Amino acid sequence: MSRLLLIVAIAVIGAGAYYFSTKPDPTPAEQLQSAAEDASDAVGEAASAVQEAASDAVDAATDQASEAASSLTEQASEAASSVSEQASDAAASLTEQAGDAASDAGEQLAALAGQGQELFNSWVQEGMLTAQNFDYDAIVTSVQDSSLTQSIKTQALGILDEIKASPELIVEKMQELRNLLTQQ
Repeated sequence: MSRLLLIVAIAVIGAGAYYFSTKPDPTPAEQLQSAAEDASDAVGEAASAVQEAASDAVDAATDQASEAASSLTEQASEAASSVSEQASDAAASLTEQAGDAASDAGEQLAALAGQGQELFNSWVQEGMLTAQNFDYDAIVTSVQDSSLTQSIKTQALGILDEIKASPELIVEKMQELRNLLTQQ
């Protein structure tokens, strides 16, 4: 913008110099009138040039502001898209991990149920738990040494204590013990 004003000023000065150098010497009255007209023309031309330069500067500033706003909007959109993709990826990963954990938990429960069934079957096969025989100490030791959950161990030991306290309930309590160890 300052270059444009400088160019306009030089052009005005150059035009004035040319005009004065090619014109015959006027009378003093003509010189005053001509100088007033020239000054008026120069002021008008300078005002027009300043107005045009200001208009160009406003247009350039408006274009730059528009481009900056467009760039910021695009960057914000890209950032939002990136955040959305990351959230989607994280949700998919968590869903997969939850599915894996559920699968692992199901396998562990099945293994514990199988272990409980095997434990109960070993007591029956070895004669430690039958309608005629009950080896409380050996069964309690095997429950405590097993990898059953603490909750199942506590419930099983409670049932074994009930059998020890009331041997006539052994058949009923055996079924309860079997259900406990195989339902996990």
